[in-house]
Amino acid sequence: MTLHSRLRACASAIPVLAAATSATAQTARPPADILVVAHKQAESIENAPSTRATVTAAQIADTVNAVNVEDTLKYLPSLVIRKRHIGDTQAPLATRTSGLGSSARSLIFADGALLSSLIGNNNTSASPRWSLVSPQEIARIDVLYGPFSAAYAGNSIGAVVNITTRLPDRLEGTIVAGTSIQQYDQYDTHRTLPAYQIGATLGDRFGPLAVFGSFSRTTSNGQPLAYVTALRSTATSNTAGGFDDVNRTGQPIRVLGATGFEHQRQDNAKLKLALDVSPSLRLTYVGGLFVNDTESTVQTYLRNTATGLPAYATSAYPSAAGAFSGGVYRYDERHWSHALSATGTGARFDWQVIGTLYDFAHDVQRTPTAALPGGFAGGAGNIVRLDGTGWATLDAKGAWTSGLGTLSAGAHLDRFEVNSQRYATVDWLRGAQGARNQASQGKTRTAALWAQDEVRLATPLTLTLGGRYEWWRAYDGFNYSLAPALSVNQPARTAHGFSPKASLAYTAAPGWTVRASFGKAYRFPTVGELYQAITTGTVLTVPDPNLRPERALSEELAVEHRNANGSLRLSLFNETIRDALISQSAVLVPGSSAAFTYVQNVDRTRARGIEAAAQQTLGRFDLSGSVTYADAVTRKDTAFPAAVGQRLPSVPRWKATAVATWRPVDRFALTAAARYASRNYATLDNSDTVGNTYQGFYKYLVVDLRATVRATDRYTFALGVDNAGNDRYFLFHPFPQRTVHADVTVTL
Repeated sequence: MTLHSRLRACASAIPVLAAATSATAQTARPPADILVVAHKQAESIENAPSTRATVTAAQIADTVNAVNVEDTLKYLPSLVIRKRHIGDTQAPLATRTSGLGSSARSLIFADGALLSSLIGNNNTSASPRWSLVSPQEIARIDVLYGPFSAAYAGNSIGAVVNITTRLPDRLEGTIVAGTSIQQYDQYDTHRTLPAYQIGATLGDRFGPLAVFGSFSRTTSNGQPLAYVTALRSTATSNTAGGFDDVNRTGQPIRVLGATGFEHQRQDNAKLKLALDVSPSLRLTYVGGLFVNDTESTVQTYLRNTATGLPAYATSAYPSAAGAFSGGVYRYDERHWSHALSATGTGARFDWQVIGTLYDFAHDVQRTPTAALPGGFAGGAGNIVRLDGTGWATLDAKGAWTSGLGTLSAGAHLDRFEVNSQRYATVDWLRGAQGARNQASQGKTRTAALWAQDEVRLATPLTLTLGGRYEWWRAYDGFNYSLAPALSVNQPARTAHGFSPKASLAYTAAPGWTVRASFGKAYRFPTVGELYQAITTGTVLTVPDPNLRPERALSEELAVEHRNANGSLRLSLFNETIRDALISQSAVLVPGSSAAFTYVQNVDRTRARGIEAAAQQTLGRFDLSGSVTYADAVTRKDTAFPAAVGQRLPSVPRWKATAVATWRPVDRFALTAAARYASRNYATLDNSDTVGNTYQGFYKYLVVDLRATVRATDRYTFALGVDNAGNDRYFLFHPFPQRTVHADVTVTL
C-alpha cells in the first residue's frame, strides 16, 4: 500500500472512530474553540523566540482584496510576494534579506503541511504551493522572521509562514462570489482582463468530531508575462510594426509582441477533520486537492507588409519565431496534499506527531515547436511530465513546561523528489507522447534532531538556548538529453551540520521587551540546484553536482512595546551567508572564455538593516505600517569578481507598507493601503542599469483601496481597487495595472 493510499485509508477510518467514541462524548472536553486550542498548543511546543507578525481572518476581510491566499501577506513587514496575476502558480516569497529567486530560504506551512516547494530554489517550479489554501479557509497567519528557532530547518533563513485554517465549534458556512477586472495598456496591448471566483465553506461539530470543508473555483485572464524583443536591426524586413525601446542593460531593442497571456481555471477543495479521542488526545486529518487548467497564447505586433496579416517571424528578427512559439502552452495539473497528526495535551507536557504528503499526481505541460500561426492548430511539440514529483515529511515533537520555563525537543524526516520527463509529440495539442528527449531526476533526504530550552533566569530575563543537528543526503540524480547528447548518473552526496540558536529577552517594564537573538542555519542544496544541465554550444554540460550547503549566521536586536491598543517594534538585523547558492555567470568549459549562467557557491554575502513596524487602534481607526532598510551586498565572489560590493538580486534597499482602516459605523469599513519598494537589480553585478523595462526590476508604489459593508449578519458586500494609481512597473515581468474587485459573502 502506498503512502497516498494509507493516508486516505486513515481519513476514511476517522468517522468510524468517531462513532465508536460517541458513547464517551459526555466525558470529552466541553465544547471549546478547538482552533484556538490547537494554535496555542503548537505555540507551546515550538516556542519560537522570533520576531513575528500576524494577520487574522477579520483583518483580511476588511483590508485585503484577497482572491488568492498569498494576497493576505502583502502588507506584512518586509515581505514581497511576486504574484504576477490572479491564479499565478509561480509566486515566490521575498523576505528582509533574500530576493524573489530564493524560494528555498523560507518555509510555508498550512496546518503543519509544507507548502514550500523545496525541489528547487527559484521563482518558477520551486514556488510555494499557495493554491492548496483558499482565503475563505484562513483563521490566522503568523510570520516568524529569521532562523532563531531550533524547531525549523535551515530553510527558515528568511522567514517561516504558518497558516492556520478554520475548524468550527458549531454549524457554520459561507458562500463567497467575486469578480475582478483589470484594464491593461502597454505597447500595442490594450485588453480588459476579467477574473471570477466562487467559493464555499461548511463546517460543524458532532460531539467529539469537528468537520470543515471548503471549495473554490477561480477563472482568470492575465496580462502578458513576457515580451518578444530583439536587438534593434537596420536590416530590410518583410514585416512592419513593433516599438523601439531599450533592454535592462541600456541596449536599443525592438519590441515585437507579447506572450504568456494565461487563461486559467483552478479548483481548490479541502477537507479537515479533528477528532477528540479523549480530553487529552486529538487526531486530525487535512486533505487538499488543487486542479489547474491553463492555456497561454501570444499577441504579435508585426504585420506582413505584402498581405497585411499578423506575422510571427521576420527576416530582420529571425529569433522571433521561437520566442512566439515558446509563449504558447497548456498546463494540466492535479496535486494532492495530505496531513495526518496525533496531538496530546497534559498539565505540563504537550506533544504532536504529524506526517504530511504533497503529490504531483498529474502534471503535464504541452508546448509547440512548430512555428506560428500554424502551431496554433497543432503540429510538432513537446510534452513535459512532472508526475511523481513531490515530498513527504514526518515530525515528532514535544514540550515540557515547569515553573522555570519550557523545554522542547523533536525529530524530523523529509524526502523530496523531482521526476521531470520530456517527450516529443506529433501534435502538441492532443497527440500522445513519443520518444523521450530530455529527463531530470533526483531525490534529497534530511533527518534532524532538535532541542530548545526556555529558562526564566530572573523576573525580567528569559534565556532560550537551542540546537538542531541535520543529516542530509542527495541521491538517484540523473540527467538525460537526446540532443545535445547527454546521459549522466549523478553522484550521491551527503552533508551534515549543527545549528546553535540563542535568544535573550529582557522585560524592561510592563509591555516593553528587548530581545537579542542569534542563529546559525544550514540550507542544503535542492535537487534542482544540484542536478542542473546547461547547453554550452552543441554540448550539454553538468556544471557542479558537488555544491556545498549555504551556512548562514543571523543576528537580531529587537525592541518592542505592546499595549491594549497595539504595538511598536524596532529591529536591527544582520545576516552573513557563506557559500551562498546563487545563479551567476562564470566560465564553465575549460579553455574557453565564454561565460554561462548556472547555480554556484558564492563565497560570502551580507545583509544588514533596520525594520520598524507599528499597529495601533485609535477610536474608529486601525493603523499599521512598516519600513525596512536593507544593505544587502556580495562581499566575496571568486568566480565572479564583478559582483563584489554590488547589491544582491531583487533585494531592494527600501521597503514600506501602510494600512489605514476607518469604521464610521460598526458595519462599515473603509481601507486605504500602500506598498513601496525601491529600485533593485536582477543580476549579481548590477549590470541591469535600466529598471523600468521588460526583465528589469524597478521601484513601485502601489495604492490599494477597499470598502466593506456588513448589510446584515448574513450578507457582506465589498468593493476594492488594487493599484489605484495605475503604477506601471516591472519585476522582470510586467505587473498588473489598475484592477477593480467586487465580492459578496453570504454567511449561514
